[in-house]
Amino acid sequence: MSATTAYVSALFVYPVKSLDRVDCDRVTVLASGALQGDRTWAISDLDGNFVNGKRNSKIHALRSEFDLDTNALTLKIQGTDQTVKFNLLEQAALCNWLESYFGFPVELQQNLTMGFPDDIVSPGATIVSTATLEAIASWYPELETGDIRRRFRANIELAGVPAFWEDRLFTTPDSTVKFKIGDVEFMGVNPCQRCVVVTRDPHTGEPLPKFQKIFITQRKNTLPKWTERSRFNHYFRLAVNTRLSPTEAGKVIQIGDEIVL
Repeated sequence: MSATTAYVSALFVYPVKSLDRVDCDRVTVLASGALQGDRTWAISDLDGNFVNGKRNSKIHALRSEFDLDTNALTLKIQGTDQTVKFNLLEQAALCNWLESYFGFPVELQQNLTMGFPDDIVSPGATIVSTATLEAIASWYPELETGDIRRRFRANIELAGVPAFWEDRLFTTPDSTVKFKIGDVEFMGVNPCQRCVVVTRDPHTGEPLPKFQKIFITQRKNTLPKWTERSRFNHYFRLAVNTRLSPTEAGKVIQIGDEIVL
């Protein structure tokens, strides 16, 4: 494989919104454009508000493992040795445990057709390159590439290309960029707007002072010549939001697939 060929080096889904990722060798595309198994479940309060890092810092201390085949969720409170295991198809025990942990009643929502993406207009996979994550890590002496990966939670990671290569996958607001990953045709829409959660340690919720200020300054100063600058009303943006045609439903993306513009 050529060193200049973009290819899929990692695939991640986040079965329960705001909890830990699952590393995959291959993922299937749904008719909505979302990836099967990504944000399929979400914890909410009884008013329907998501329990996430924006609203509740205790979510950061929950470590999770998820079995995509059996819907088994294993939870552990960080700093303890005790683990608890639940089947998400039998929700009462899980909701009772989470109520005790958070201190208020919760529900578990499920959406098998699109999951619960932040961007419901462009619910396809988010894409970033490994070189981008490495470059961002270099802006923060106290962080490593894995820390940046955990903060930004992209679905598809690309190798074989320079930092911010994925900025090629969007263009002006009235257009999309068509590209293929393996046999799957995507439409690149826009650079993903980030929220305050990425400024915090994913495992503790502790904010990193000046994270956003440093990011905005460096992102602006390192914006590649191929980047469509009109898409940056601000520079707290990273990774690419995508959409897919319903015709792509059922197709599979896997590690090693090349990206063709």
